[in-house]
Amino acid sequence: MAHPQPKQAPAANVLLVVDDRQENLAAMEALLDDGEWQVRTVDSGEAALQCLLEEEVGLVLLDVQMPRMDGFEVARLMRSSPLTRYTPIIFISAIAHTQDAVLRGYASGAVDFILKPFDPQVLRHKIQSLLAHERNRRDLLHLSQQLDSARAFNASVLENAAEGILVVGEDGLISFANPAMAHMLQGTVGDLVGRPLLSLIAYPEVGGEWKLSDFYRHWKQNETYRLHDACLKTLGGERLPVALSSSPLPRLQRSMVVIALDMSVVRQLHAQLESQAITDALTGLLNRRGFHQALEASLARIERNGKRMAVLYLDLDGFKLINDSLGHEAGDRVLRRVAEQLKNCLRPYDILARMGGDEFTALLDTLDHPEDAARVAEKLIELVSVRHRIEGIDITLGASVGIACFPECGQSVDGLLRAADIAMYEAKRAGRQQYRFYSPEMNGRARSRLMLEESLRNAIEQKDFHLVYQPQIHLETGRLRGFEALLRWEHRVAGTVAPNVFIPLLEETRLINRLGDWVLREGASQCSAWGASFGQDLVISLNVSPVQFGMPQLVDDLRRVLGEFNLRPEQLEVEVTESALMQDLELTRDQLRQLRALGVRIAIDDFGTGYSSLAYLRHFELDTLKIDRLFISNMLESRRDAAVVSTIIDLSRHLGLEVIAEGVETIAQRDWLLEHGCTFMQGFLVAPGLPVAKAEAFPRLVDWRALREGAAGSLLPTPSS
Repeated sequence: MAHPQPKQAPAANVLLVVDDRQENLAAMEALLDDGEWQVRTVDSGEAALQCLLEEEVGLVLLDVQMPRMDGFEVARLMRSSPLTRYTPIIFISAIAHTQDAVLRGYASGAVDFILKPFDPQVLRHKIQSLLAHERNRRDLLHLSQQLDSARAFNASVLENAAEGILVVGEDGLISFANPAMAHMLQGTVGDLVGRPLLSLIAYPEVGGEWKLSDFYRHWKQNETYRLHDACLKTLGGERLPVALSSSPLPRLQRSMVVIALDMSVVRQLHAQLESQAITDALTGLLNRRGFHQALEASLARIERNGKRMAVLYLDLDGFKLINDSLGHEAGDRVLRRVAEQLKNCLRPYDILARMGGDEFTALLDTLDHPEDAARVAEKLIELVSVRHRIEGIDITLGASVGIACFPECGQSVDGLLRAADIAMYEAKRAGRQQYRFYSPEMNGRARSRLMLEESLRNAIEQKDFHLVYQPQIHLETGRLRGFEALLRWEHRVAGTVAPNVFIPLLEETRLINRLGDWVLREGASQCSAWGASFGQDLVISLNVSPVQFGMPQLVDDLRRVLGEFNLRPEQLEVEVTESALMQDLELTRDQLRQLRALGVRIAIDDFGTGYSSLAYLRHFELDTLKIDRLFISNMLESRRDAAVVSTIIDLSRHLGLEVIAEGVETIAQRDWLLEHGCTFMQGFLVAPGLPVAKAEAFPRLVDWRALREGAAGSLLPTPSS
């Protein structure tokens, strides 16, 4: 356990960082420990509470998810202790930034809730503001404690005190005012003496009867009376925010002393913090919290005037590619440019916000018809879907928009936002760069999708995924080339889930990233284990998703796997779909060059079903084309499909590429492919995807004659040399 190291520093300048991960503590200490404040670091909630007992701390940066005692429990215990009741807390968390989490954070006593990753400059600004606020609060508390214990003051102290001081008699009239008070109220000492104290109180509202006031009541009970949130009326008619403390003087003096602390700077800091809390630091638009507040206020107003309104949820199409290929700085520039375009497109009284990432929302108030929202959505899509030039590269964005109208689609903040979000995903499903209005049917699909996504997350955690291996066979000799590793999911309740159901969702949610490295390692490990049985020429084909293919670390991951399992590069074949290759041609060429330099084999999967041009093949460094099963299944009956397959085989032969036909199920299909020059096949004619034990028993040489005679079942389990 990390223990805080005592250092000499003013209490309000001590910053305590609480996180259960040592690397996070080291990173935060490196970021923040630059002399402006003293940083303490601890790795648990218990250690944080111990530190707070031993030392006065000005601000706590608190992680939410920690073992044994999470951040919410630490905050609750801090707020229950008089020593730390007012110590500011900023939650810093990597959990989903939902409204429930935020509300729970504020209910626990936090002043802010920041989601990792965050902007270091914004964090430093917030820390500076809150530490300054805490110093002011501690100063006020210290002064109040002094006033509680003191009963008489030296005249020179009263005259030279920076705080405003009044002495008020039992009749409620001011008998003494120091120069600081006169300056605060824009007058002279003479202007104040003899005035009723209550005539200077602007807030809270007090009645005209002095003996019914809280000042008089506390004085009669010989108690100190404090108002931390009050306003005085200056002699010029302005309002001055102050904190007031009224303490009785010794009874013989029959008076009280009233201390006023100018809180203008603190209130300004509060206003700045509130503005920062509802403003997106990158674009200057409202953030999620600010949009929630604006939508809530608009709902309350619209219920009174009976007008219509709509919420638009906009997500940029193609933005992730900019971040992945050009970096986050380039992505930030695009987001700022898009935010400015969207702002200029809307009416001055419409509300625009960035919800996070590349998602924006707009609140269209006082609409006459839902069609008005559709026209705005069309305009936004047209405005965003233009070519952007970033770092000398032309990038084309798009936008998908979901529309939820009040009151049909929802009558609460959460209801409208959820409906608009669901409609936006429907627009993406329909082909992107379009808009959709919310309908109840969408909600059912969205709930099913959400349940499936949650099941996927649980399956990853519980290791419910596994690989099966489908043999790839030389069409003429029957020699085993290798296996394609196929991902399978065995749901603990629903049973086997089809790959065409879960793989698209894995890619859309980017959960494929969490499985991709496991697939590489598992496939390479199995290839290494089969070296003794199948020889060192065995090839394992591994599918790489479009998301993985666009990642810059793909080549490094493959290099590490090859070294770890002592494989030759040509024993691994990376399978990529046409659509993945065509997303960004420049990135594709660079990635393929690096893979070729590493020495692994490269195959295009499901060739012929995508949208790439055959002309691009000569620009790509490839080894293998895999003809999609749709063409193979119909080629004997369809002259067009047969022509496509024959053309692909001829083209591949001229380009020096191997061809693998997928989905071969009959001897007739095998004979046709062999006659037209295809090299390899895989499919149910030989075997489906096999579990490890059955794959190990697969023969190294397939007897085509036995298959022709109907003995396909004899391929397993007796291997042939």
